[in-house]
Amino acid sequence: MIALTEFERLEATGLWLPEGESQRRSVIISLGEATLTISESRTDGRALTHWSLPAIERITDEGEVPARYRPAPDSSEELEIDDTLMIDAITRIRRAIDRARPHPGRLRGLIFGLGAAAVLALGAFWLPGALIRQAVSIVPPATRSEIGQELLDRIKRLSGAPCDTVHGAQALNKLKARLIPGSGGQIVVLTSGVAVSQHLPGQIILLNRAVVEDYEDPDVAAGYVLAELVRAQEQDPLERLLREAGLTSSIRLLTTGHIPPEMLDAHAESLLTMVQPPVPEAPLIAAFAKAQVHSAPYAYARDITGASVLPLIEADGVQIETTRLVLSDGDWVALQGVCGG
Repeated sequence: MIALTEFERLEATGLWLPEGESQRRSVIISLGEATLTISESRTDGRALTHWSLPAIERITDEGEVPARYRPAPDSSEELEIDDTLMIDAITRIRRAIDRARPHPGRLRGLIFGLGAAAVLALGAFWLPGALIRQAVSIVPPATRSEIGQELLDRIKRLSGAPCDTVHGAQALNKLKARLIPGSGGQIVVLTSGVAVSQHLPGQIILLNRAVVEDYEDPDVAAGYVLAELVRAQEQDPLERLLREAGLTSSIRLLTTGHIPPEMLDAHAESLLTMVQPPVPEAPLIAAFAKAQVHSAPYAYARDITGASVLPLIEADGVQIETTRLVLSDGDWVALQGVCGG
C-alpha cells in the first residue's frame, strides 16, 4: 500500500451508515496501511469497523463533495466524507491501487496488438509473394500468351521491328515446331535491343540477329532457344513480371485478367537491359537430350575455349545419345537471311 508521507496522521470526521440501518452516525475516519478505520466519535474512540482500502468503492462522482463510499459493490453500508484532504488521500490511494492491479483487458489488448502487428508484418512479407504465386498458378495459357504479346509489342517500339522475310519466317516457324512442341510459342529475331536472348510469357523466345547470322550450325540457335526455355522453367516469366510490377498488378491480374500498361512498359524496358542468370547445366543438358540437339556447338558459341562449358561438351554423345537435324541446309540459309542480309 502507498504511504502518505506528508502526513503524520490523517483523520477526519464523517457520517457512517451501518449495514441494515437507516440512521447515519457521526464517526472518526483514519487511514492506515491497508485499511480505513471507522471509530466512535466519543472520547473512547472505539473502532466500529475496518474497510479494506483495495475494496472501497466511491458512489458519488469524482470531484463531488461530500463524497460517499461503500466497502464493496454489493454492500448497503456507506460512509460520507466532506473533508477534502481525506477525500483527496482516499482518491490517491484508490488510483495507486488501481495502477497496481493486473489488467487482463489491457494485457489481452497488448497481446492482440502485438499479434495484429505480427500478422501485418508477416503479411507485408508473405502476402505479396502468396498473391503472385496464386496469380501465376491460375492464369490460363491464353492470357499468358496475350501478356507476352503485349510485352513484345512494347519491345518492338524500343528495338525496332523484328526481322521478317518470307523464307526466313518460314524457317523460324520450322525451328519453333522443332523445339517448342504444341500450338503455342514463338521465336522472334531482333536486330537490336536484346543482347543475346530473352524469354517472355507464352513461350515467346527473343534472339539477337547475331545468334543466327554469326554461326554456321543451326544447333547454336537451337541451343539459345533451349536455354531460354530452361530459364523460363527456373523462373516463370510471368512471376518475374509480377514481382517487378508489385502487389497491385497481381491483384489487377487476378480481378481483371490484365496488367496495367505502365507496368508492361517498365518491364519491357528492364528486359532489354537485364543481365541473364546462368542456366543450370543439369536441366539444360536434359533439355538438349529431350530435343535431340547437339549441345557442343552451343557450348563453343558461349566459350570458344570450352573451359567454362565443359559439361555441355562432354554430354554431347554421352548423355545426349540421339540427335536429329535441327533445320535443313536450305531452311538454315533462309533463317540466316531473315534480317535481310
